[in-house]
Amino acid sequence: MGTLVLGAAPIGRPEDASARLRAALADAPVIAAEDTRRLRRLAGDLGVPLTARIVSYHDQNEKARADELLAELLAGRDVLVITDAGMPGVSDPGYRLVRAAVAEGIPVSVLPGPSAVTTALVASGLPTDRFCFEGFPPRKPGERARRLDALAGEPRTMVFFESPRRLPATLTAMADAFGAGRPAAVCRELTKTYEEIRRGTLGELAAWAEGGVLGEITLVVGGAPEPEGLSDPVELAAAVAAREDAGTPRKQAIAEVAKENGAPKRVVYDAVVRARNVRAGK
Repeated sequence: MGTLVLGAAPIGRPEDASARLRAALADAPVIAAEDTRRLRRLAGDLGVPLTARIVSYHDQNEKARADELLAELLAGRDVLVITDAGMPGVSDPGYRLVRAAVAEGIPVSVLPGPSAVTTALVASGLPTDRFCFEGFPPRKPGERARRLDALAGEPRTMVFFESPRRLPATLTAMADAFGAGRPAAVCRELTKTYEEIRRGTLGELAAWAEGGVLGEITLVVGGAPEPEGLSDPVELAAAVAAREDAGTPRKQAIAEVAKENGAPKRVVYDAVVRARNVRAGK
């Protein structure tokens, strides 16, 4: 059998390519590239002649191409998978092929290297002892809001990818779900000439992004702080009820109680629903 090799590509500067990646590019009989033109440009920048059979391997053809690449591996030919930037399989094609190779008992090797996730994390100034990667937030506003509401209580530092065009809306949605005061960092064009790391609160960053942002974006958001106010569901529901009795609409009351007590809005909403069901005998 051949070996499936996953090679981490530079996220900006070609000189960040590892010596092992250079050797693999030169020696691999088959290279599956997310963008074949970028692959040839990288090889040219590195001074590496390509002799491999090169095939495209991207989101649109990943499922169909995986079978073809698996056949190459079963025939005894090594396959190098490389994406435009970073590690294959991390918000890029690669997972399907790795899973298929593992199922067939085919060896899988990784050439470690540049990663936008860890580069942004350590540069953000936010806690690095525990973190999670959440990829791209959903594009549709409703789906995005639901995903972020579910993450509002996540205590670990969170890392996201986002397009510059959607960044203002995403930062605004995060400020609404996590609280405008939650610390965050927008990391733009990492390792490139115009690298920029903008740190601040989600509210501040949302206002800044309204002016327009260009380039590749990695977003790092601080985890949920330990609640300083009410945390018991019964007490949270009672606080919402008190505001409703004073004339505040329920949705606004839930948002106010959540903000004042450092609790995710979803948690407060669930407490209100639970209290209502108890009163109704359900």
